[in-house]
Amino acid sequence: MGRKYVDNPNHCTLVHTMNIIGNKWKPIIIYLLSNGPLRFGMLTLLVPTISRKVLASQLKELEHDGLIIRKSFPEIPPRVEYSLTSKAMALLPALRALSDWAQQSFPEIEFEECKIAELGDSPLQIQGKP
Repeated sequence: MGRKYVDNPNHCTLVHTMNIIGNKWKPIIIYLLSNGPLRFGMLTLLVPTISRKVLASQLKELEHDGLIIRKSFPEIPPRVEYSLTSKAMALLPALRALSDWAQQSFPEIEFEECKIAELGDSPLQIQGKP
């Protein structure tokens, strides 16, 4: 099944943005990668409700749209890591604002703190690595 787009004859920037990241999984994948590169297996552990097929598809679409980098290592067994591009890092303040909005608008819900990297922070520093 191919990617579903909302028709955008007027070239609205919001419709375009939602066509790229507006599905169920992509903001979550971007959020998880905001703290540094992750392997496919780790992403499946962090989002256990996503099927491997859907995760692979979402990662391919994010890579195609220039939001993530897929880096293959010539090792046996093969190793692949996914990380955010600068385009995706520029989305983090918007994702943080959405997270803040939920916290303020729904005080009756006890949310976990989302650890979204600050723009300009090195993901390796956020993970506590040198």
